[in-house]
Amino acid sequence: MENEGALASTRGRETALACVRAGIDAARPGHVVAESVRLDGDQLHVADATYDLTDVDRIIAVGGGKAADGVADALETALGDRLSAGAVVTPDPGTGEHIERLQGHHPVPSQAGVDGTDRIRELVADADERTLVIAIITGGGSALLPAPAEDISLDDLQTTTNALLDAGAEIGALNAVRKHLSTLKGGGLAELAAPATVVSLAFSDVVGNDLSVIASGPTAPDESTFADALDVLERYDVDPPAAVRERLEAGAAGDLSETPGPDNPVFDRVTNHILADGFTAIEAAREVAADRGYDTCVLSSSVRGEAREAALTHVAVAEEIGSTANPLDAPAVVLSGGEATVTVRGDGVGGPNAEFALAAAIELPESSTLACVDTDGYDGSSDFAGAVVDGDTVDGARDAREALGESDAYGYLDGRDAVIETGATGTNVNDLRVLVVE
Repeated sequence: MENEGALASTRGRETALACVRAGIDAARPGHVVAESVRLDGDQLHVADATYDLTDVDRIIAVGGGKAADGVADALETALGDRLSAGAVVTPDPGTGEHIERLQGHHPVPSQAGVDGTDRIRELVADADERTLVIAIITGGGSALLPAPAEDISLDDLQTTTNALLDAGAEIGALNAVRKHLSTLKGGGLAELAAPATVVSLAFSDVVGNDLSVIASGPTAPDESTFADALDVLERYDVDPPAAVRERLEAGAAGDLSETPGPDNPVFDRVTNHILADGFTAIEAAREVAADRGYDTCVLSSSVRGEAREAALTHVAVAEEIGSTANPLDAPAVVLSGGEATVTVRGDGVGGPNAEFALAAAIELPESSTLACVDTDGYDGSSDFAGAVVDGDTVDGARDAREALGESDAYGYLDGRDAVIETGATGTNVNDLRVLVVE
């Protein structure tokens, strides 16, 4: 963390930040891929599976997301010259010997992302039965790999994505729409790659590790429909561009083919491996807390819903530990992950983790500290990873609540030694929260 030294002013803060650092480090692609992927002659080992490369002429690696650059680096180390070609789209592209690194943008898709996705489509279109396609699927891939469907423009995608984000749409709902506006999402990459063998390496940033939701499921069967996408727009009261509505209505009427579902033969030669997820970070954080002498508990790796509401549950847990020693006796560390959302109400600078932290800080017991971060290093559309707060952070509940009302949690927290800065971490396994009760 870039400002850990300035933030670690108490034992509780120092412990919370050490747990956050360990969680992020454990989910970094270099570490994860080195433990999960290795080449032994003509045998490629991925997690518990083995792939015989005797009849494979070419190995290409394609994909995208916030962790894609690091995964590409690790694959080049593991496979070396066995890699024939590849391309990944990522926010901060590096350089590689075999895998091209192309820039895209998140959370709103960009023309650069469209161009990068076109390059991936070119590479995969040449795949045949003697090709092994390694699909790099990581959080953020939905925006970074746009591939607009026919008659859908980039502007249509941007407008629809922005509206759903501002409405607080959860990731599954958002992706149900995006999958039906794209040629690569919702199993589209697997369909394009057939009849090649496809091995997907996924870093999950979604609750429940649903493969059809991670990066909108380029290599996973899709059970959502055009009608589901229309329901999402209605549920969140979003009025999309005319071209978007026309396409979704045409699909719901049966005039367009649905995305490939579980029974589609394009998935006969596709396997998906989840190499890291939110629990990867939580488990590493728990080990650090235990080593420091704290009793530990994982509240849940699937916390979701409105951030400011979910925060009160964590406050309640801190209060319970202090008053009844339940579920743990202090000193204790309670961990959680998942993905909270924010309904934007004002023009400030915020994000789910900032809102979570500030809402909790208003009511946190004096002996408690709470750190909340997005493991990719950017909370919402802000330049910050999250925040660390304690009983001394809020000196006036009225001002803090006004900041929440203006969606300006960072505006309030920035001057109170609370904002966590990491920069891009090169991974993404969603939110990590560390509650320390002394």
